[in-house]
Amino acid sequence: MDVEFADQMLERLEREFQFTGGFSVEIVRAFRKRMQLIRDALDERDLYQLKGAQFEKLKGERSHQRSMRLNKQWRLVLELREAATEKTVIVVGIEDYH
Repeated sequence: MDVEFADQMLERLEREFQFTGGFSVEIVRAFRKRMQLIRDALDERDLYQLKGAQFEKLKGERSHQRSMRLNKQWRLVLELREAATEKTVIVVGIEDYH
């Protein structure tokens, strides 16, 4: 899947090894692992099959977004965009769910 970032900090977090964006090393490592899985996926069905990632649709005002678990406390928030031939994941942010 193609990937876009809603925030340049998130793009730096994936690409720059020393950059942590203020997150713990554990969260950065989990983020980079999830990004590899997203880039390898053909579409969102591949992401739903990753049971440990808990890829799920959000509710209410955020029903257009999805989330993936980074750990028990932190989630990676995503949006899906589908064109005729391309599927794109927009990485919106990393959020504390507690």
